Amino acid sequence: MSIDSRQVAAGMLEAVPFARTLGFEFVEVAPEAQGGVRAVVRLPDSPATHNHVGGPHAGAMFTLGETASGAVVLAAFGQLLDRATPLAVRAEIAYRKLAMGPVLATARLGRPAPEVVAELEAGQRPEFPVQVEITTEEGKPTSAMTVVWTLRPH
Repeated sequence: MSIDSRQVAAGMLEAVPFARTLGFEFVEVAPEAQGGVRAVVRLPDSPATHNHVGGPHAGAMFTLGETASGAVVLAAFGQLLDRATPLAVRAEIAYRKLAMGPVLATARLGRPAPEVVAELEAGQRPEFPVQVEITTEEGKPTSAMTVVWTLRPH
């Protein structure tokens, strides 16, 4: 699988204006083994996104994780947009440690893409998880998130 990370980043920033508002930076979008995809998105440190203790606001971190998961979905299934719409079904996040400074969300596809495509081609509406780890730039984990997506056939 070949992924044009610049195209994915541009597509995400065009489709999700809130990602532009928060200043997200797309660090990497890359294929992984067995049809997997990984995306890394960065939230710069800015007083505009701080909470009452000076770190990134929980809402900004949630949006960061959801955006990284969306980049994974676009990279893995963008070729299907003419016949299916990706939609987030549900999400869960655990805020484990206070984050300070810039943070990175690393998202990974939780099921092999060919499996999901096969379900879509069989007339089903597949659901699949995208796991997200949010860390400081130094790599210290601060939050973990799972976003469950579906591909809704047109």
